Amino acid sequence: MKYYIISGEASGDLHGSNLVKQIYLLDHQADIRCWGGDLMQSAGASLVKHYKELAFMGFAEVVKNLPTILQNIDFCKQDILAWQPDVLILIDYPGFNLRIAEWGSKKGFKIVYYISPQVWAWKENRVKKMKQYIHKMLYILPFEKDYYKTKWDWEVDYVGHPLVEVIEAKKADPNPTPPLAGQTNNLIALLPGSRKQEIAKKLPIMLEVAKSFPDYRFVVAKAPGLENAFYEPFMAAYQNVDSVRNKTYDLLLTAKAALVTSGTATLETALFGVPEVVCYKGSNISYQIAKRLIKIKYISLVNLIMDKEVVKELIQEELTSTNLVKELTSLLTNESKKEELQKNYTDLKELLSAGGHASAQAAKIIYDYLTTNGQ
Repeated sequence: MKYYIISGEASGDLHGSNLVKQIYLLDHQADIRCWGGDLMQSAGASLVKHYKELAFMGFAEVVKNLPTILQNIDFCKQDILAWQPDVLILIDYPGFNLRIAEWGSKKGFKIVYYISPQVWAWKENRVKKMKQYIHKMLYILPFEKDYYKTKWDWEVDYVGHPLVEVIEAKKADPNPTPPLAGQTNNLIALLPGSRKQEIAKKLPIMLEVAKSFPDYRFVVAKAPGLENAFYEPFMAAYQNVDSVRNKTYDLLLTAKAALVTSGTATLETALFGVPEVVCYKGSNISYQIAKRLIKIKYISLVNLIMDKEVVKELIQEELTSTNLVKELTSLLTNESKKEELQKNYTDLKELLSAGGHASAQAAKIIYDYLTTNGQ
């Protein structure tokens, strides 16, 4: 059978590559064409477009590159029509993929969406169309089942979170690479995000904490797309601060604790078992707008999934170096708190495992769907 997979980001390339491997295990005659990256290509898919050509972040950048985005959508449609796949598998990347879902469904293609867009946080109005055009929705966060079933009367399939298998594989590595040469003890990970604006807001506050912990090395995980020169002015004044690039997982394997910008990184940190403080600070206008648009109880995925405050969230005015020092001290010294946190992390992993690996379960659902005439 012919599978056409579309992902538009590095994370989609990673999860897509594991899905490709599992599809090949079930369908030895599979022919897979993809929009993704090096990992999907290495797994055996024929690469049409690299996600680096597609990654436009932020409102201004999207507007500026709108002609390119529209050209990519048109090219994608023409490529699908020419190749005539048995199924379109769309991985996250909703701005692009939801357009393809609607168009593809109208053209008679089977549509499977792997990793549901986070419509429960905002843009709920998308769900009506999603339900109409997506034939199989595979979701990765446990609370999404109740959201889709109760609020929208939509039967969707839970496969677990694909990060679980990725991080399990990393933790099982018999020869892990130290994040810093000759330095493996007393490391504190700083994960300040991937965009210049958010890093400039949060990293100075995170770094100030290093002064209160002279016996620890604070290690900044640099974003792949940002140059060293951007980080240097922030880090120059500190003696016990280092940095790594493309070694975030190596860092989390050895870190004693972490200060983490809200987002997927909070979940990755928890799955590595690292005590963390979640940090968020934006411009006051952006924060006030977000508060009114985004309808969620917590900003970290860890707390959202567990439906309680497992990890401390310091948001906006609460994100100060004084508060970070207090919370980090507690994480490093309070043994009962550390034990409770690890128990919650274990429960979190069980929730996200769903009885197996997400990519294997997703591949089976897709294969069964296609081999039972889409029923």
